[in-house]
Amino acid sequence: MDEKLENALNRLRHILPLKERQTQCSEEIKRLHQQILRSFVTKGRILTREEMAPQVSNLAEAVDVLRRSDMVTFSEAGQPVGAYPFTMEERVHTIQVNGYQVHAMCALDALAISPMFGMGTEINSRCQVTGAPIHIRQSGQSIENMAEAGGVHFGIAWGAADGRISCADSLCLEMIFLRDHEIAQAWLADDPESREVFTLPESVTFAEQFFVPLLA
Repeated sequence: MDEKLENALNRLRHILPLKERQTQCSEEIKRLHQQILRSFVTKGRILTREEMAPQVSNLAEAVDVLRRSDMVTFSEAGQPVGAYPFTMEERVHTIQVNGYQVHAMCALDALAISPMFGMGTEINSRCQVTGAPIHIRQSGQSIENMAEAGGVHFGIAWGAADGRISCADSLCLEMIFLRDHEIAQAWLADDPESREVFTLPESVTFAEQFFVPLLA
């Protein structure tokens, strides 16, 4: 992994230290978090609170830990909504996996699902700048339709991070797909101090390195 990717990975881990927070949890809460992640590819949805309850000795405590650490997002009514890289919200990034359609929090998250679970995925999204459709077929770290999707870039506007609110509602909204190199460079030029862009292969490595450890 080159220096650019390593620096970006460390920067994202500083903003959203998911693996560090997971490691700090009790073993049963860690296992619950992993089961929540797996539920998106085994059930096509997040676990309900009722499904979570038998897996921990104290559901209220587990929910409080997962919420405070921003490992799982919840609705205002207290129902589980998402666990990075997944969300039940209808966001622009849809993924076909294991016969289900699920949504990802952001473009990077969409690219993480195939390497996380060792399953083929089809990502449908759009370019944040032009609105052009983005279609990516992925198998682990390999992009199967490079002729079609190889020019796609991933962009991140680091300045969108806001520690006062969930990353799902701040930085994730500015982690985007860009149609091609030209569009990516124009987007970067608008704010080069705060923005960064990556090729599609770089982005897959970035996603894999950040998310796969959560299942270990």
